[in-house]
Amino acid sequence: MPSYTARVHAPEIPAGLEWVGHPGIALRALRGKVVVLDFWTYG
Repeated sequence: MPSYTARVHAPEIPAGLEWVGHPGIALRALRGKVVVLDFWTYG
């Protein structure tokens, strides 16, 4: 089975977004870390 490695660059999170329970973060601050983002909204 052939092996394939691809690099996908995530776009930067726009500054000024409203965060719940966190002041916000930049993707460059997370480089090299495992990150789980949970996106949800109020219905």
